[in-house]
Amino acid sequence: MAPGVGSFGAAEWDALTDGGNPFVSHAFLTALEDSGSVGGRSGWDPVPLAIRDAAGTLVAALPAYRKTHSQGEYVFDHAWADAWHRAGGDYYPKLQIAVPFTPATGPRVLTRDPALGLALLRGAEALVAAQGWSSAHATFIEPAQVPLFEAAGWLPRSDIQFHWTNRGYARFDDFLATLSSAKRKTLRKERAAAQQGVAIRAFTGPEIRPDHWDAFWHFYQDTGARKWGRPYLTREAFTLLGERMADRILLVLAFVDDRPIAGALNFIGADALYGRYWGALVDKPFLHFELCYYQAIDAAIARGLARVEAGAQGGHKLARGYEPVQTLSAHHIAHPGFRAAVADFLERERAGVAQEQLLLGERTPFRKG
Repeated sequence: MAPGVGSFGAAEWDALTDGGNPFVSHAFLTALEDSGSVGGRSGWDPVPLAIRDAAGTLVAALPAYRKTHSQGEYVFDHAWADAWHRAGGDYYPKLQIAVPFTPATGPRVLTRDPALGLALLRGAEALVAAQGWSSAHATFIEPAQVPLFEAAGWLPRSDIQFHWTNRGYARFDDFLATLSSAKRKTLRKERAAAQQGVAIRAFTGPEIRPDHWDAFWHFYQDTGARKWGRPYLTREAFTLLGERMADRILLVLAFVDDRPIAGALNFIGADALYGRYWGALVDKPFLHFELCYYQAIDAAIARGLARVEAGAQGGHKLARGYEPVQTLSAHHIAHPGFRAAVADFLERERAGVAQEQLLLGERTPFRKG
């Protein structure tokens, strides 16, 4: 266990991944640490677990956090915490293997040697037992790693997000052509209404200036205050992200008379565009859909990316060509009795989630037949 990802060199940490997912990168995780977005009073204390070989080379790691609440996770266990407390136990602290505030699927066991994965998970279990914590949770696990958690005996859990899939489109109109006539007309009307009187510009790399971050910070604060009570990220986080990984950021801003009025922040992966935050200072119809969903589709097509992951929740994404997909997590519950109760709950929940995914899939806006 180390005091943070910043305890490791950037090159050695990033060597554990293929570089495709921006959120497990040293740059992203240390930006959260160095900006004070995690640590301190945040309730997210970095405790990454790592394995070094006999030569001292870092060969495996888990991005992990000691949690004193369940906020910023997007896989909800509040009912579990309540049941634990009513039984006289302390659910917190717990161990969270995740990227803070980021409901995006990605690797959680970082290693080029899959044989080391089980050892890392046993290390997480040992840490939970030694510290007297209630449990360990790995959220938004890429599907290829789920069997590793299941082999370790962790309990699987599923949920639903909405992703847009690029089926080889050359332009936005090619995507529109796959929709039913009514939906196609609706999307065109929404885009026209959102763009009326507004200039929309996308920035990446050195194009992103400090004043762009200043504007986006105001948007983010407004949205965060309404959704979560307080924003998760500090202002410094955006500066550090811009300094450390601007080439993997796509910032879309809407302007009126050269004044930014709204924006959406995306991160660029090897095969996906990840929509993360959005905010606005004005209430303009359909501007949210334009900046967060349609501009993301445009960017994914232009960059040849396979999909857009637009974050957690949001059934309204379905009507805009984003389809229901399964997300996965895994949970280690130390107490046998509580583990049995959670396992029973998860079995019933999975059946419900599978049924919901089928029903949602029937409501996609694509042409039938």
